[in-house]
Amino acid sequence: MAERPEDLNLPAAVVTRLMKDALPEGCNVSKEARQAVCRAASVFVLYLTSQSNALAQQSKRKTVNGADVIAALTDMEFDEFCDPLKEALEDHKSRQKNKKLSKKRKADDSEETPVAEETEEPEQQAEGGD
Repeated sequence: MAERPEDLNLPAAVVTRLMKDALPEGCNVSKEARQAVCRAASVFVLYLTSQSNALAQQSKRKTVNGADVIAALTDMEFDEFCDPLKEALEDHKSRQKNKKLSKKRKADDSEETPVAEETEEPEQQAEGGD
């Protein structure tokens, strides 16, 4: 657990960047408003985490999963966030799977690299130098 309550806050720079991305250009936000939104976002995330954890515990699990978070959003009456979150979760899973596959392919390709290719390069350089 956090030693100080401030440790539970979301990073102000991240929240500020999200706010700037969501607002039209030329829209200014006061420091006080940024702090208020940052604190509200932190409270929302902590509450959502608490609700998700409660659902995981009801299912006799110690690990919170995506389905717990989506169910918690529904319980908290934030249904409008469920579909975008499901899409983002599926996109994340797909990217992670592709990343894992490409890493495996890279490892397989490096194991299959024949030694003959390495010896051909110096010969080609010698031929081009004449």
